Amino acid sequence: MSPSSRTRNCCIAGRPACAGTGAAISAVARKSAETAPVRLTGDEEVPPTRSEGTGTGTVAVARDRSVTATVSTTGILGTEAHIHEGARGSNGPAIIALTKSGDAFVAPRDARLSEEQLASFMAGNLYINVHTAANPLGEIRGQVTPR
Repeated sequence: MSPSSRTRNCCIAGRPACAGTGAAISAVARKSAETAPVRLTGDEEVPPTRSEGTGTGTVAVARDRSVTATVSTTGILGTEAHIHEGARGSNGPAIIALTKSGDAFVAPRDARLSEEQLASFMAGNLYINVHTAANPLGEIRGQVTPR
């Protein structure tokens, strides 16, 4: 099935998240990877936390939709971290579990976005949050916004 027929079929099936998927794939295909910085704070969590912890990182998506990501935190002891699909101000499902590697969280080597998740990435509708023992649903969060 061609990319255009996949896009048409998923949109016909009532999945509006597919709209623009072809454009998102084309944008990534023009570059070797699309990179997005991320800054995490408690204010970005939904609902916001009073955390004084912060985080910084990057997410890169290659032409084959493979993902590399690294997030480091300051002022908190993260217990787990995930990349989620969701717009700023709303919660969404975890799509990639990040693993602890030294003082950072990283995407596993086999992490890859679906075409629909790639469209969400390009639209700025992915976020990372870091969980702690004090805030097991998420203490700090940052929206992933491609440049």
